[in-house]
Amino acid sequence: MQQVLIKFDDADQVRDFVNEVNKVEANFELGSGNRIVDAKSILGVFALDLTQPQRLKCDASDRNVIDKITAFLYERKLCCE
Repeated sequence: MQQVLIKFDDADQVRDFVNEVNKVEANFELGSGNRIVDAKSILGVFALDLTQPQRLKCDASDRNVIDKITAFLYERKLCCE
């Protein structure tokens, strides 16, 4: 599992992010604390507190997945579990 922190500056970035993760055959979870949503759901992402960085978890084994969302990274902290 890969994890990174994501931060959005505006609604257009949220839309672009959701479009990018929808192109990937993997599960994505986005959120912080007890509030976790499907990152492929634009409504779910907008339900989060987007003023704060959110943790993105991805179950893809391909490290190139993170390269596709580099524009949205807050800090590049990859962790493998």
